[in-house]
Amino acid sequence: MLWIFTFGFLYIPNFLCALTDNECYVTSKDYFYHEGDVTIGAFFPLHILYTGNKVSHKYEPYNLQDLHIQYKFKNYQFVLALMFAIEEINRNPHLLPNTTLGYDIYNIPYTEKNILYSAFLWHTGIINPLPNCDCGHKRKSPAVLTGPSWSASAHIGTLLQLYKIPQLTFGPFDSILNDQGQFNSLYQMAPKDTSLSLAIVLLMLHFSWSWVGLMLPDDHRGTQFLSDLRENMESNGICIAFLKMIPGTWNAFSNALWKNMEKIEESSANVIVIYGDIISIQGLMRHVAQLLVTWKVWVLNSSWDIDSHSDYFMLESFHGSLIFSHHHEEMIEFMNFIQTVNPYKYPEDNYLPKFWFLFFKCPFSKFDCHLLENCQPNASLELLPRHIFDPTMSEEGYNIYNAVYAVAYSLHEINLQQTQTQPYTNEKGMVFSPWQLLPFLKNTIMKSHVRGHTLMDGGRNLDTKYDILNFWNFPSGLGLKVKVGTYSLSAHQGVQLSLCEEMIQWPTRFTKVPQSVCSASCRPGFRKAAQEGKAVCCFDCTPCADNEISNETDMDQCLKCPESHYANSEKNHCLRKSVSFLAYEEPLGMALTITALGFSVLTAVVLVVFVKHRDTPIVKANNRSLSYILLLTLFICFLSSLLFIGQPRTATCILQQTAFGILFTLALSTVLAKAITVIIAFKATVPARMVRWLMVSRAPNFIIPFCTLIQIIIGIWLVTSPPFIDQDTHAERGHIIIVCNMGSTVAFHTVLGYLCSLALGSYTMAFLSRNLPDTFNKAKFLSFSMQVFFCVWITFLPVYHSTKGKVMVAMEVFSILASSIALLGLIFAPKCYIILLRPEKNSCPGIRHKKHSRSNIHLNLV
Repeated sequence: MLWIFTFGFLYIPNFLCALTDNECYVTSKDYFYHEGDVTIGAFFPLHILYTGNKVSHKYEPYNLQDLHIQYKFKNYQFVLALMFAIEEINRNPHLLPNTTLGYDIYNIPYTEKNILYSAFLWHTGIINPLPNCDCGHKRKSPAVLTGPSWSASAHIGTLLQLYKIPQLTFGPFDSILNDQGQFNSLYQMAPKDTSLSLAIVLLMLHFSWSWVGLMLPDDHRGTQFLSDLRENMESNGICIAFLKMIPGTWNAFSNALWKNMEKIEESSANVIVIYGDIISIQGLMRHVAQLLVTWKVWVLNSSWDIDSHSDYFMLESFHGSLIFSHHHEEMIEFMNFIQTVNPYKYPEDNYLPKFWFLFFKCPFSKFDCHLLENCQPNASLELLPRHIFDPTMSEEGYNIYNAVYAVAYSLHEINLQQTQTQPYTNEKGMVFSPWQLLPFLKNTIMKSHVRGHTLMDGGRNLDTKYDILNFWNFPSGLGLKVKVGTYSLSAHQGVQLSLCEEMIQWPTRFTKVPQSVCSASCRPGFRKAAQEGKAVCCFDCTPCADNEISNETDMDQCLKCPESHYANSEKNHCLRKSVSFLAYEEPLGMALTITALGFSVLTAVVLVVFVKHRDTPIVKANNRSLSYILLLTLFICFLSSLLFIGQPRTATCILQQTAFGILFTLALSTVLAKAITVIIAFKATVPARMVRWLMVSRAPNFIIPFCTLIQIIIGIWLVTSPPFIDQDTHAERGHIIIVCNMGSTVAFHTVLGYLCSLALGSYTMAFLSRNLPDTFNKAKFLSFSMQVFFCVWITFLPVYHSTKGKVMVAMEVFSILASSIALLGLIFAPKCYIILLRPEKNSCPGIRHKKHSRSNIHLNLV
């Protein structure tokens, strides 16, 4: 309850400004004067007149009758900065000795039509001034201070230009006022805002704000700032969510402003930049405050009275705002000076009594509005709440301070010059014309004799450093501007912006650093995909393709991993691949090895059985020598499959293809010889003597070396394009498969085609002799084995080319084993069955009871 009462009390003055009807309070002159040998003229916006019902005056149709006064207490710091600088100079015995400075202060209204009235009043010294009329006005004013509005300075500057009176402006730097052709006696104390746009962009980059709204005045300053800001934003990948150019005709009650603010409130941009001076967009500021927009971060320049429009008890629209202010040194002496200011010390001041009446409850005297009664002795401006009056020197106040010192140094130079050339002139005081001050004033500012960092380069003020202030106004009325960072254009790249995030208070809707993006950031493993028809900051997140990664957020393209690496499952790192091959230790290699060894042993056992029973009819049938050759070939075939298992070497790569081609040529040519033997014995139409000669001379056996010779000729490719060790980086994820590259694929397929043609020939011969009468005719088994062999290798081709890596090698080993097992099992298994399990069928008595043909006789002779 105590807090509620305290902050409620702080808002009482806001209502008193409009409701009090004290005659002394609402009556105020537009000027006041402090005596001095030389006076400095100043035009400050200290109070405004406003109307409620716009009732026209009875006798003055262009004026209004129901006028009310509203004091701009925050602008009163302009007066105090001027008084402080003048008193400091007057106390300095080394600057303008024997000469005192005074001031001549005039109020200028916010409306442009009455601005020149105050200027004519200052120039002529009469209430109803006439141009070019000087009715005994004896005050010496060598220079005039104007601001903070550029338009007010331009209007007054047009008049002062006619008389070549030096003019110093303390408001924001303006390019129009820098036109020496139009204002050659005007000097701007504020630095240029050339690097402000870059400072704001660096702030956005610091907090990763890529989706930002802009609200700028629709004038030359807003257009120039937009050009600079847009260029910096585009070069750093920051997008403009919306852009509102605010005309000066839009005030707080403008329907157009209301409609635009509704769109701004609904915008997805949480950060909005507002640039301008207090005059150009004052309606916008009041409107934002009245809407109580507590879910936006406002980035402002320092020319704003941002906390003067609050009408709410606790919440405040601009709490958490970030303000860029030109850096200036702290003035502790000024704060001490504030403590001593009171109406009794400066009786000529029209505004101090109103402070004391309104905030310290001091009633006006019945006889004089400059006198107060029953005041607290310790009353001081320092005791006022910050949202009403800030005792720290503002940026504009610092410019005023520097402007006064610039005038003082210039006057000092003129005084020295006059003393040297006319030593007796100064007895009656300084005698000079205002235009004579111009070259001295320019030289003083150029040499930076004034206090602070206002420098000039060829007549252009340079901005070197900004303070970043955070506005603390929760609960509303706190009104603190806390320095949370700096920006320095002259600092090294990367350290130009410095922030203390822990000190920043954000708007009440945010519990952490606000985000302002059109699309959520794409995390590592994804890339940005632009949305058609939208800004580049609006995008979708697409996963990286296979073996591609993105190791940073918001990457435009994924990076492909090198051949020796592979992308992890999250696709944000490339991992080194491990070397792999079809090893004996892994399950597949072990299974194939056991199969090859097992069937090689089985083949050896069959060979032993055949040798042991070499004289039996079933072994002698169909040429037992061919059976021995086929069994030995199959034995080696089973063992040759082991060449494909284990780490490849150059020698094993060459032996793989050599053994594969020659061994299977031997096996198939042997089967072909067996089939031809049967055909010759039973189908030949030649005389019996010739048949007997072919059988006795074993002529079919010459088929084996002939077919093998053809295979050797085809195998010349092993010399011209030999197999070599190769790496397959794509077969298995995370592995580099070491394989044998066959070299010439044409030669490999030629060898395979030749083997299939041998198998087809053997099948044809065996098929023709399948029904020949013979007790031990194995033509059916030969034809069936060739069918299996042919199917295995025809199936091998598509399967082989559809697999990669170790599976491809395993497929070739499997085909070798399958075709070899087919030959072993289908040709020799029936014979082993009879030899071992039905021996009665493998004897001559068992055969004689059958009817023998001529072919039987011939075969039995073999």
